[in-house]
Amino acid sequence: MIDLHTHSTVSDGSDTPEALVDLAVKAGLSALALTDHDRQDGVLPARKRAHAAGIELVAGARSLASTRDMHLLVYFLEPAKARSKTSYCASRPPATPQRASGGPPGRARAASEPGGARSRSRGSGAGRPHVAAILVRKGLASSVQDAFDRYLAKGRPAYLEKERLEPVTAVELSLESGALPVLAHPLSLGLVPGELERTVRELAEAGLAGLEAIYGRYSREERAELAVMAAQAGLAITGGSDHHGSYKPDLSVGSGGRPPRARRALAALRDRLLD
Repeated sequence: MIDLHTHSTVSDGSDTPEALVDLAVKAGLSALALTDHDRQDGVLPARKRAHAAGIELVAGARSLASTRDMHLLVYFLEPAKARSKTSYCASRPPATPQRASGGPPGRARAASEPGGARSRSRGSGAGRPHVAAILVRKGLASSVQDAFDRYLAKGRPAYLEKERLEPVTAVELSLESGALPVLAHPLSLGLVPGELERTVRELAEAGLAGLEAIYGRYSREERAELAVMAAQAGLAITGGSDHHGSYKPDLSVGSGGRPPRARRALAALRDRLLD
């Protein structure tokens, strides 16, 4: 079993890169991909722990495209080779704004204080869940979800827009970096079946390598339908949990990577990398 979609404290997860590897070992995985948002600071420490544990660590990242908040998982992206101008390497804005009009009293102070959101994310670029946790701890929100609903969600006072690439551009940059792009949780795009199929075909023509058909929150029927869609577009079928630790408690390491398809996903991606 494998899991090709996880997030650590480097972006917006609650587990360190090393702890993610420990969870993967406990779950009996043979391979784990670390796909933090726009950053790869966790790859080397995770790889070191994975090597010691005898499992494979796939270097990756998650890039954000402009169309309907499309998420691309970029695999085999080595930190030393990643292009600095791509969104998954350089464009993540600070999630702890100095000023947020209409925000709660003390919100900026709570998020930027020593030991706050940046330290929770290993100093690499705090994500909104880290800020939400600080707001809860400071009594400015009753829960992480309440912090999002009141302050951090899109359209709320403390939301900061991220730089987004056009989907085809994101795919092309991934390929130019020697990596392989995969469309993450495709049903989250909110497209009707025909529109989703057209979008997948267009991205496949641009070089998309795979489709995350086996996802932590998808039913067996949804996974089967997406697997057919991937096959029709000539894409590899991948699986991932989208683990964020305590920030998404229903998604645990290994929950998206069930055999038999998941066992073949990594090999299928490698074959494309060698083509």
